[in-house]
Amino acid sequence: MWQIITNNWGSFLTGFWNTILCSIIALIFSLILGVFFALLEVAPPKFGRVIAKIYIAIFRNIPLLVIVMIFYLIVPRYIVKLSGFQAGTIGLTLYTSAFIAETVRAGINSIGDGQMEGARSNGMTYTQAMRYVILPQAMKIVIPPLGNQFVNLVKNSSVLAFVAGFDLMYQTQLIAFSTFRTIDTYVIVGLFYLILTLPLSYYMRHLEKKLAQ
Repeated sequence: MWQIITNNWGSFLTGFWNTILCSIIALIFSLILGVFFALLEVAPPKFGRVIAKIYIAIFRNIPLLVIVMIFYLIVPRYIVKLSGFQAGTIGLTLYTSAFIAETVRAGINSIGDGQMEGARSNGMTYTQAMRYVILPQAMKIVIPPLGNQFVNLVKNSSVLAFVAGFDLMYQTQLIAFSTFRTIDTYVIVGLFYLILTLPLSYYMRHLEKKLAQ
């Protein structure tokens, strides 16, 4: 196993870096999109709620691999050319954002109506009340499920292997095929994913405890 690592260190490192890069990009933009559509879903205008519900329904109920393949095969043919890495990252972002939107929406709905009414009676606009009163309380509630979504996002980044995204799983497949040491190679990649997900899990737990105080 150690020989596999030393002989293919460059490939593992490339895949590891691409997995980190994909995960960071998808995490940032999925959080932005998720919060945006969660706010749309609870906002007074009916049109915005309909748009948010359609978006969430589509990307929550289509398998991640299908979404990625749409951006890898169909979008480049009719709209704009995308690399495997770009297609995978976009698909992962949209897929994860739908789950984050539902998580944040549930957190917002868990805050009592009196909070919004009190903020509005003190002269705040709806936007101000949501920004300064509702969202800070809701985010404390949704930190644990959001942490799970972030960890799942890192693991789901392995979907890039199906579209030549040069991520960790893609490089692992190439190494396994060339060395015929399939079991050892996949044990190694499992350790690499643990290096990524364990610190994130512990940080989210630390953040949860800190916010609870």
